[in-house]
Amino acid sequence: MGSAASVGVTVSIVSHGQGKIVSALLSDLARVKPDAKVILTYNVSELEVDLPEVFAENAKIIWNENPKGFGANHNQAFQYCDEPYFVVVNPDIRLSDSPFEDLARLFSDDESCGICAPSVADPTGSIEDSARYFPTFGGLIKKVLLGEQGRYPVIQGTPTTVDWVGGMFLMFRADKFRAVNGFDEGYFLYYEDVDICARFWRRGWKVVYEPRARVTHDAQRASHKSIRYLRWHVSSMARYLLKHRSPMRFLFDY
Repeated sequence: MGSAASVGVTVSIVSHGQGKIVSALLSDLARVKPDAKVILTYNVSELEVDLPEVFAENAKIIWNENPKGFGANHNQAFQYCDEPYFVVVNPDIRLSDSPFEDLARLFSDDESCGICAPSVADPTGSIEDSARYFPTFGGLIKKVLLGEQGRYPVIQGTPTTVDWVGGMFLMFRADKFRAVNGFDEGYFLYYEDVDICARFWRRGWKVVYEPRARVTHDAQRASHKSIRYLRWHVSSMARYLLKHRSPMRFLFDY
């Protein structure tokens, strides 16, 4: 594995009143990737967290006047990306080791690789279903009637091309992220990850899952607990299906 300093990354983190877990993530990042450029966005009013000293000269802090969606926040952060790789990381991610070198190696080995993601474990060590097949109308019917989830089997050993990967940790080749104009801000909180993977594939750029790189994710799963979040989830699903699977997709910009 190469040294952490050999991979130039800009890491975008968005806090939604999550100072405690953001602070833990920043501490992890300072340990495994001290030369990262950090863009920290406060999406709501909260107390500012103390940045690790290694990021004092290499961080950008953004305070939103009004809350933005997932895609809008990370697109805003990308304006300050001047590294080869742009990494979107949820605040509830923890890093025991650096995943950046293994992921960057995939980009180096294959110019057509546009998005890479590590395996994602829950706090007990079980691997989450972060790699999935693209959703379809038929697939949703099967999910409701038969319980089929549209998930890849657990991937082990070697990198694998997949349809899409969950947005809790995404590493982009920055020039390709720029070429597709980043995330579609018409979504709010859900399906931005599915959509951008679909748009990368339309350009012929691969989405690759690297099981040898690993992060830990303490998922909040708010859509399971809140009607408001569930409503956002359903509306984003409908937008995606219309945009990518319907004759009405001309209504949306790619």
